[in-house]
Amino acid sequence: MADPRDEESRREDLDWLYHHGEGADAARQPDQGRVTNISNTADIERREREYLAQKAARQHRQDRLRAAQSHPGGQPPPHPPPRPLADSRASQTPKSYSRPHPAPAGPRFPPSAPAAAGPLPPSVRVPPKRRHPVRRTLVALLVLLLCWAVYIVAVPIKAWSDMPQVDWAPAGTRPGNQPGTAILLVGSDSRSDLTQAQKDELGTGDADGGRTDTIMILYVPPSGKSVLISVPRDSYVNIPGYGKDKINAAFSYGGPQLLVQTVENYSGLRIDGYMEIGFDGFANVVDAVNGINVCLDAPMDDEKANINLPAGCQTLNGDNALGYVRHRYGDPEGDLGRAKRQREVVSKVAAKLKKPSTVLNPVRWWNVNKALSGSFTRGKDTGPGVLIATVRGMLSVSSGGGYTVQVPVADPAGWSDDGTQSVVLLDTAKSEAMFGSLEKGDTSTMGQYTS
Repeated sequence: MADPRDEESRREDLDWLYHHGEGADAARQPDQGRVTNISNTADIERREREYLAQKAARQHRQDRLRAAQSHPGGQPPPHPPPRPLADSRASQTPKSYSRPHPAPAGPRFPPSAPAAAGPLPPSVRVPPKRRHPVRRTLVALLVLLLCWAVYIVAVPIKAWSDMPQVDWAPAGTRPGNQPGTAILLVGSDSRSDLTQAQKDELGTGDADGGRTDTIMILYVPPSGKSVLISVPRDSYVNIPGYGKDKINAAFSYGGPQLLVQTVENYSGLRIDGYMEIGFDGFANVVDAVNGINVCLDAPMDDEKANINLPAGCQTLNGDNALGYVRHRYGDPEGDLGRAKRQREVVSKVAAKLKKPSTVLNPVRWWNVNKALSGSFTRGKDTGPGVLIATVRGMLSVSSGGGYTVQVPVADPAGWSDDGTQSVVLLDTAKSEAMFGSLEKGDTSTMGQYTS
């Protein structure tokens, strides 16, 4: 809106210039003594200069008044005096009498003053965050992978904690600790936990007591290849407190503790863990992995082992696999041939356990570990470290990255000192060399003992 003072000033200028002074103040009337001669060019120019000078003075006063009103202290800031007008007629002659509209009076906000609160206009609103479906998918997959990894590790740990336990560590003086881990794996022929129906189904017979059909040492070095060592069940060794006898008799004389002591005395190795499985447990584990494949060069018929298999490749269920590893009558290698088949089956079961179809299937993984938990008995105070070493060693052997050997034999068809029983005579010199390397944590020479 135009300032009324500007309009009044404009009217005064027009009245003064064109002598329209009616209604104007007497002080504003032009000087009657100085009459302008319109025919005299110099007189007209003088009159115009006086008019422009007065107009500039009024404009200067008005500007200072506005500045004083807008200044916080009420005092106008220093203002330079009006610049003298040039003496050029072209620059002195006004082109127009319209004045620029001054800025409205009132408080002025500095540039840094905060903006008023309220929603931003649509043109400056912050756009919503973009969604990343690929990133969400990757995060979901990573979470599922982590859960799967935890499940894969947690299930064996639970199975290990649920296994029955037995005293196994012998009393008295024992060998010192060697590098790596040595675990004694035992297959017991005890029938005490079997019903008559189970005995008939498995063909175990009704023999009393319990002996060890299978004795193996799994040695896992700090580095290098693991070794699965068969100890023939008829090996003729010294049993503490009983003299020389077949090694499997140690179990029936004094249970796991005497068996461990006998193995330690002969091998010089310190046994770090103990695991035992019975007839029924062995069959259950084989069934849990959906059987194992074997290839026979000739038919296998052994009534005492409850086995009758044709020649050729075939899949064995738990019952047939048990007969397969117990068979020795009719085998030209006798007990040594049985030990080979035992190592074969153990390696094949371990290979089935690590197959993706077993590990990646949560239901099958649970069932397999449940079968292992219900089939094995572990030594008391055998911690998770032994479990990890056992898994590592079995995976190495089953994949062909380890060795499967047996204790060196001097005579597979020897006789006891009293000549009353057929035994396996071990090669003492070679056995000491083999176990001596293991005592140092070295398995690089184990290849010469394979059979």
